[in-house]
Amino acid sequence: MITRLRHPWTLQARLMTAVIGMVAFILVMIGISTSAILSQVLVVNLEASVNETASSIQPRAAFSSSAENVLESTRFLDGTLLVMNSPSSGFTGAVVDADGPRALTDDDLGQITQTLQATEFTTKTVNLPNLGEYLVRTYAAPGGGAFLVGLPLSNVTGTIGAILTTVALVTAGGLLLLAVIIAIVIRLGLRPLRAVAETATRVASMRMEEGDVSITERVPADQVDAHTEIGQVGTALNTLLDRVDASLGARQRNEELMRRFVADASHELRTPLASIRGFSELSLRAMRQAQDDESRQRVALAVETTEQSLERIQAQSVRMTRLVEDLLLLARLDEGQELVYGSVDLTRLAVEAVGDARPAGPEHAWTIDVPDRPVELAGDASRLHQVVANLLANARTHTPAGSEIAVSVAHEGDHAVLRVHDNGPGIDPSVASQLFERFARADRSRDRKTGGTGLGLSIARAIVDAHHGTISVRSTPGDTTFEVRLPAKPADPA
Repeated sequence: MITRLRHPWTLQARLMTAVIGMVAFILVMIGISTSAILSQVLVVNLEASVNETASSIQPRAAFSSSAENVLESTRFLDGTLLVMNSPSSGFTGAVVDADGPRALTDDDLGQITQTLQATEFTTKTVNLPNLGEYLVRTYAAPGGGAFLVGLPLSNVTGTIGAILTTVALVTAGGLLLLAVIIAIVIRLGLRPLRAVAETATRVASMRMEEGDVSITERVPADQVDAHTEIGQVGTALNTLLDRVDASLGARQRNEELMRRFVADASHELRTPLASIRGFSELSLRAMRQAQDDESRQRVALAVETTEQSLERIQAQSVRMTRLVEDLLLLARLDEGQELVYGSVDLTRLAVEAVGDARPAGPEHAWTIDVPDRPVELAGDASRLHQVVANLLANARTHTPAGSEIAVSVAHEGDHAVLRVHDNGPGIDPSVASQLFERFARADRSRDRKTGGTGLGLSIARAIVDAHHGTISVRSTPGDTTFEVRLPAKPADPA
């Protein structure tokens, strides 16, 4: 058995079929109802005509024994039927046609005799073989007997047929015109939906697996009307495309950041690894030379070289360990780990951080401004101390000797605010936006005295973000301020 696939109808075809079918059904019902009502009206009028004809025939039926003679005495409508049953002459019948009255044939007279013999005087419809359908009624004749008067139903059926034909033609023409109008209206109405479909098709054909992908396709503005359902679909699609485009852009930026991160991390690790390898090879070479030449001078030189190499290897190992620990800390902070919450006094924390930083930067001028009352917040004390320490180390490292570094703590509204200010050369505006990125460098505008991993400020931002705070920087030559805002506990009333 072969199953034929049925193609689904389009929305336009379904709408046209539904509307035209409903309108056609209504028009047909109206035509049938009108024809039925009009038919009843015409039949009632025909009965009245039969009664009126009978009224004019009844006086003459008493003086004539022939139906044909009665119909000749007065002008009657064409098709008028008269059948008389008189005691003297029996059944006689005649019908009026274009040439005047003529006698009925035996078949027609025999068909109608049964009706005339009925005792009840009612209106009936009879079908005569040679004359067609007639509406007839039996009446009592003066002096005895009875007579039957009838008029043809052809006028009624002809009128109804003409009306039905007219209704059918008008209905067909109206439905055809309606189909054209509906097709135009629906096509115009669905134009925005077609624009939505075309836009979605173009977007679906784009390759988005890799690379810098930008979705510029949008539903045209003239096809988007927020007051219509289709316009709302177009608006929703444009909003979706905007978000997808933004997500793709963010994905590309993340990929670029990841590639740069891997490159920077590789570069940071390559230097200490190269140093470790070099010093280990130097130590190994010195030891081998000492084994080949057992002189005390060679042995002493080998021991000295090995000791220096081991010190350098240890220093580079510490540098690598610090880098790996910083990267591990960032990864755990990104996952929401590494925080132990408790009550933290930001004032005390800042004082301790400045006290730790002074011995490392004796050539700088250190000042601190804290309120008399503690500025408390909920957070991880050790991590927040690391934030302040990183900011102070950054200021000390990138400012020349004699620069002033000022630390201040304040309670502003619902926030605890820590500021680290220095009067150094400032930050190059071209790198200010990337200052908190991992492995960010600002060497072009600051005098970098010591080597660093470039993770200090990124760790500070990650810790502040984990505490639901913000960190920002404002910098001009001679005026650089890092500001940390953290949710604070309500201040005690004075």
